[in-house]
Amino acid sequence: MTLQDHRTPVPHAAGERATLTAMLDFQRDTLALKCAGLTPDQLRERAIPPSGLSLLGLVRHAAEVERGWFRNTLGGERSRSPWAPPGSTDRFGFDVDGADVDEAFTVWREECARARAIVDAAESLDVTGTGGEETYSLRYVLAHMIEEYARHNGHADLLRERLDGATGE
Repeated sequence: MTLQDHRTPVPHAAGERATLTAMLDFQRDTLALKCAGLTPDQLRERAIPPSGLSLLGLVRHAAEVERGWFRNTLGGERSRSPWAPPGSTDRFGFDVDGADVDEAFTVWREECARARAIVDAAESLDVTGTGGEETYSLRYVLAHMIEEYARHNGHADLLRERLDGATGE
């Protein structure tokens, strides 16, 4: 079975900002594509022991990474994960046993929308923000996010193929 691909194509000859943002959206669309049409139980299913990796865990992780880089690092917020227990500094995105699938996808889509708004409001790719002790440019964050999604989309591809045999870029 091959997945039906409805992702927006990336322009082959555009400016740096348009290319980076389109490539990031393409990677976001790829994660959504890998999850499309699956049941909540399939989305929660872990790869193979001892790994805790699941498609739903990847969606929750992506929401946390979007929040961390765009809202917190570039936007200067101190937004916490909705899935982390109070007082915790650990990440709980991959803990999906009792996770609400609709909530995870809603949070992820909202974080993507907020990230797009932050990028759109930035006067240039040279705008910076601080994460920990480091300073990061918007250019770096976009490139990093493309890499983050691309790596996890490779995981998602294998997870999806294992679940129902569906393949596709």
